[in-house]
Amino acid sequence: MRLQAFQDDPVIRDSIASLPEMEDLQLELPLPSHPCGDVGFRIQGQPFSPVIASTVRVFADRMPPDTSPKEHEIMSDTEIRKALEAGTPAPAFSLHSTPDQIVALEDLRGAPVILAFYPADWSPVCGDQMALYNAAHAEFHAHGAQLIGISVDGVWCHAAFAAARNLHFPLLADFEPKGEVARRYGVYRDSDGITERALFVIDGDGIIRWSYVSPLGINPGVDGILEALDGLAAASSIKEARA
Repeated sequence: MRLQAFQDDPVIRDSIASLPEMEDLQLELPLPSHPCGDVGFRIQGQPFSPVIASTVRVFADRMPPDTSPKEHEIMSDTEIRKALEAGTPAPAFSLHSTPDQIVALEDLRGAPVILAFYPADWSPVCGDQMALYNAAHAEFHAHGAQLIGISVDGVWCHAAFAAARNLHFPLLADFEPKGEVARRYGVYRDSDGITERALFVIDGDGIIRWSYVSPLGINPGVDGILEALDGLAAASSIKEARA
């Protein structure tokens, strides 16, 4: 099988490896009609876009040996310590959610905020993670929390991704300067040009109360978020009782 595919990006490597075996696999590049413009490909003339990246790479017969860390490998302690920790004031930001709408962290003061940094729209793990958070949106809302997704994708890519997944929370474009907000939170991967799969729960006063960085290929789920929100609620109740 000859395979012509995208950049050997850690977000998509496992997906490429999981493609079904096909005889005479023929791919056409690029696919201009893809929602993100310059990415996507066709298998035997038919659009196929669950696996995307920005740079094309050619694989002949099979992928060459790869010695770089895989998605499922646990990151080093050094990498994990980059993320801002609990007790740190959350860095301010203003990012586009649509071409003409901006979301500012400052405007969300007074209620908990969940920041979900993720590597890329359309990648399999990211799609499942955002769909899970969409399903848990009522639970987040019960805590009075606002959920926000952030990646380095542009607003049009976000719009297509949100529509395809029927997402009911904003996706912000940390697009230009690329990854600027992710860098402020210590979760930008310079070597890959994407963000970590990182979560932050921020209280109503703008202080980070919980943060977590997951390996890229693992969906971190919602349990940690809900436990952090429960902790905020308990602390608020104690504070009110003492007042």
